[in-house]
Amino acid sequence: MNKAIIKSILCSALFAMCSSMMAQVATVSSPDGRLKVDLDLRNGQPVYSVSYDEKKMLEESPLGFKSNIGDFSTGLSVREPDPSKVQTTHVEKKYAMTRIKKSQIEYEANVYNFCLKAGEGRRQRQMDIVFYVSNNDIAFRYEIPRHGDTGSIRIMNEETGFRFPMQTTTFMCPQSDAMVGWKRTKPSYEEGYSYDRPLAESKARHGFTFPCLFKVGEDGWVLVSETGNDSRYCGCRLSDLKEGNMYTVDFPMPEENNGNGTIEPAFALPGATPWRTITVGKTLAPIVETTAPWNTLTPKYGAEQNPETGDDEILLRTYPKKEFKFGKSTWSWIVWQDASMNWNDQCAYIDLASQLGYQYILIDAGWDEQLGYKKMEDLIRYAHIKNVDVFLWFSSSGYWNDIVQSPINKMDNSISRKEVMRWMKKNGVKGIKVDFWGGDKQETFRQYEEVFSDAYDNDLMVICRGCTLPRGWEMLYPNYVGSEAVLASENLVFSQGACDKEAKDTSTHPFIRNAVGCMEWGGSFLNRQLGRGNKRGPKRTTTDCHELAQAVLFQNPIQNFAVTPENMLPESEGGAPQVSIDFMKQVPTTWDDTKYVAGYPGQFAVLARQNSGKWYIAGNNASDECDKVLDLSRFVKKGDVVTLYSDKADSEPQRTELKIKDPKKVKVHMLHNGGFVIVK
Repeated sequence: MNKAIIKSILCSALFAMCSSMMAQVATVSSPDGRLKVDLDLRNGQPVYSVSYDEKKMLEESPLGFKSNIGDFSTGLSVREPDPSKVQTTHVEKKYAMTRIKKSQIEYEANVYNFCLKAGEGRRQRQMDIVFYVSNNDIAFRYEIPRHGDTGSIRIMNEETGFRFPMQTTTFMCPQSDAMVGWKRTKPSYEEGYSYDRPLAESKARHGFTFPCLFKVGEDGWVLVSETGNDSRYCGCRLSDLKEGNMYTVDFPMPEENNGNGTIEPAFALPGATPWRTITVGKTLAPIVETTAPWNTLTPKYGAEQNPETGDDEILLRTYPKKEFKFGKSTWSWIVWQDASMNWNDQCAYIDLASQLGYQYILIDAGWDEQLGYKKMEDLIRYAHIKNVDVFLWFSSSGYWNDIVQSPINKMDNSISRKEVMRWMKKNGVKGIKVDFWGGDKQETFRQYEEVFSDAYDNDLMVICRGCTLPRGWEMLYPNYVGSEAVLASENLVFSQGACDKEAKDTSTHPFIRNAVGCMEWGGSFLNRQLGRGNKRGPKRTTTDCHELAQAVLFQNPIQNFAVTPENMLPESEGGAPQVSIDFMKQVPTTWDDTKYVAGYPGQFAVLARQNSGKWYIAGNNASDECDKVLDLSRFVKKGDVVTLYSDKADSEPQRTELKIKDPKKVKVHMLHNGGFVIVK
């Protein structure tokens, strides 16, 4: 027999024998069977891969971590003597949320515990990797029991990886250098996105902030993020690209928080890491509609099972249950800037909120110095006379940046924080916006939780800006109502370049940043020029209908809109079109349902959101002027008459009635940088 043939046969036999020795530990499938996770051990290292409709979405990727009590990334073995007999469990639950893209969520998943051990006998260390696999979402985390007298653990680094097929392109936001930018406040998740970029390193060589969107050729889409990070862990990100088309979970940079605090998180045992989430779909619909950030979390204030229904219900056992009112707000700083921090201008914005029927005014930086606490008490009383409630701005303060905008040195100290919060409660303030946070170290995540907790005690809602990504916080903290964590609307006021790319940005965020949590954008400008008086400042390049659509496309339960007093003037005197004003009066800020209709990141976006039985179908366009033919059969039927907000040829907004002839082929015309809204 030919030696080459013999060699080939021997190699094939050896490969078959090795494959048999490394037999797959388990496959966890979604309830509908389309999404599959394969789990295995390769030379003692746990690995996983992901497929959807039999197409590989993640190739074999490593799992595990290294810690101060042992290495849980290699040299592991399965604890159960026969892993093939370990069955997946099936979970179903219903829960209600008032601050996310849906108000009633039904969650169904198959669960598998990958039970591993390192060492033997008294030196044995155990660890479970728990996987929840639903129809389009995967959530997994590491759970570590107490090991004898060892009651705590420090995670030195994670091996958790995401290895993508070669044809994958990326839509990601790079992490910035630390301690740079305005008053050394970065990183703050405010870098620009790349589009359809091949697998590559980030421009600053610090990896990429969550969430990260991937297009796996023509096979589908993958969104990677994390959730459940609190005071017991740090905020993570994806590393730069590593050999073999792989990204791994990375910890904060040592320079964050001005170098204070460790980059390695630590927690008590038994304990667990945050959940890593992977959302997979053939189209962008599962990405837009995912509830992965909340499905596997338990509220901080207690969850008990209803004995009659078996459903988990949020019951605040430790504290009395509190109701928080969501809605719309005016905000002088976004257009009128620092000079507006005076009595007359703030009264003008309170009056504006009252005229529009808005619930709130956000009073921004400098109020304590320009007005003072006693004068602020008078201003709050004036707002209450006008049936308007108040949010107040604070710096997070501390030793991690150079911010001088006041109030400072309040939120970083428990004594001063509680004192000022008691003052706010006494005077009927309803919320705070806390700005310029220190980074992603566990030290900062402890501060987030302390602020949320103290604010809850004093009936205050919390908005975060200059901050990290919210990681399921709508579920964890009842008074949390939004985070920026995006290159947001204030940049339009600062530069014409930001205005020129506004449409590209706003057609991006529904598919990435806003898909995983509330996004405090603060936009919907009606000024043509973004300065006081509507006669100076950068020129807005989007149409009014683009800005109206933005109010629907971006989800946050408290919306600080950029409407100004000059918008209320008659159109002949430079005011905004009445069509635009009327829409901004009636658009909701909370939603019962959200559906993807069409779109592509950075090009155009069309979503449908429902409030109290009424659908708002909104679209914007960053591409050339075009007609879009949309399937709206889930929201309208033949013969329905809907209200259409659309752009005229001269970009002026118009409100017309549209009779639906074919709900599967509804044609809408969009200008370049234009938009539309259909209300049914």
